[in-house]
Amino acid sequence: MGLDACDVLVVGSGLAGMRLALMVADHATVQVVTKGPREENNSRYAQGGIAAAWRENDSWQAHVDDTMIAGAGLCRREVVERTAREATDRVQELIELGVEFDRWKARPELYDLHKEGGHSARRILHAKDLTGAEIMRALFAQVDAHPNITILEDHVVVDLVTEGWVARQRGELPDHPERVLGAYVLDGRAERVRAISARAVAVCTGGSGQVYLYTSNSPVATGDGVAMCYRAGARAANMEFVQFHPTTLYQPGKKPFLISEALRGEGGRLRLSTGELFMSRFDERLELAPRDIVARAIDAELKRTGDPCVFLDMTHMTRAQIEHHFPNIDSRCRDAGIDMAAEPIPVVPAAHYQCGGVVVDSRSEADVQNLFVVGEAACTGLHGANRLASNSLLEAIVFAKAAGDEICRRLPDLPPAIALPEWDPGQAVEPDEQVVISHVWDEVRRLMWNYVGIVRTSRRLRRARKRLDLIDDEIEAYYWDYALTPDIIELRNAVTVAGLVVDAAMRRKESRGLHTTLDYPGENPRFLRDTVLRKRW
Repeated sequence: MGLDACDVLVVGSGLAGMRLALMVADHATVQVVTKGPREENNSRYAQGGIAAAWRENDSWQAHVDDTMIAGAGLCRREVVERTAREATDRVQELIELGVEFDRWKARPELYDLHKEGGHSARRILHAKDLTGAEIMRALFAQVDAHPNITILEDHVVVDLVTEGWVARQRGELPDHPERVLGAYVLDGRAERVRAISARAVAVCTGGSGQVYLYTSNSPVATGDGVAMCYRAGARAANMEFVQFHPTTLYQPGKKPFLISEALRGEGGRLRLSTGELFMSRFDERLELAPRDIVARAIDAELKRTGDPCVFLDMTHMTRAQIEHHFPNIDSRCRDAGIDMAAEPIPVVPAAHYQCGGVVVDSRSEADVQNLFVVGEAACTGLHGANRLASNSLLEAIVFAKAAGDEICRRLPDLPPAIALPEWDPGQAVEPDEQVVISHVWDEVRRLMWNYVGIVRTSRRLRRARKRLDLIDDEIEAYYWDYALTPDIIELRNAVTVAGLVVDAAMRRKESRGLHTTLDYPGENPRFLRDTVLRKRW
């Protein structure tokens, strides 16, 4: 039993993790573990921007109203108000850390603000269509300069270690409340599992888009944070609300590429293959309706017409305007042989954002003491049944600040890190059939896409649950029989999260926000509550 320890262990290297690390590093030693290269995270790929009522003709109250409307009755108003009120201060902190948002050429003292679906005003600060990359550039520069922060790349968390788990291994009854002590982490370079002890743990792992066959997410978004916290005893909530981005570039056989909502904010129109506009049949806000409405409209039209995609028409903009506002999207489209200044872009929906997650309080702390969850892995109450565009980066920085402040306040009184039991591999042997993992991965993704997608039925959900039970048994057996690899850890987490999505969807017998079921087509006030799930021991 050795001591591999830090004050604060941060899991994930996206915006939430890096902002929190910088918050606490002046007061603590911080280790950041990340599954691959630190740059590989969903935050880096964020195109649109970050929402804040920045101009005098806008207000945080209007931002609140827009968020509440998009959330379809399930947002926690106190959380929405706090987030909208803090938005300008938290964004200003990013600017002071070196983030450069776009400004007007004619008046460089003013920021160039986009408007996106569901927003009543222009309030999206952005850096061209590479906002996430610009934010992460600035934060990594700050992290690199801080002596108290260490980033461990190619490190995959196997599971969190809690006081109760250690007690049960000793045959003792755990104390209450539950407390986190650190984590078991697979060091991919050394090919060994490390027991890293910590006084506080912050899970900032992002979402779970890779659970679906088609997703805009980074390959690392496999639901790890929700799965590990759920296994540790934390509650998960509102996992049925999976946001499908309405517009990703349609390229058969290739990974979907996100076509930002900002294009529709700049006048983009959705058309069928015949050239017909269709959004007027679904919502008076047309292309600027919230994402759930636009995604369902596209899904309905694809099923009605049998077409493989619809088209986003940006030909009202000149080539110079497109190159100025959307250089990254324009480049990707041109690589695919599409000149968006002259022809419409073929688009389809894809899994994009996990609105539910680990239940946290106002300090972003989960049910497990000293376990903080920040960003997409958390359920703060901000998004409700449907996230308003460009509120995700905002949520990350608001709750990173809350968690960081609380960790710093507690540090003087937190007990020192303790030596954890070494990882016990049991009788595990080296895996000899990796094809099993790739086959099950493909099955899970197709099952979730076909049975637990944009529009659901009770029958499809029951089929999904039945098959996931069998897959779960297979994966648990494989997990204990063979030496750990990053693939099996990710697949185990993905199966856990897929099960949570299905279980939550089966409990919500209505259609609300992102959860649409043909068996219960309308909203039901009896279900105006969170869907909360907890692991039974």
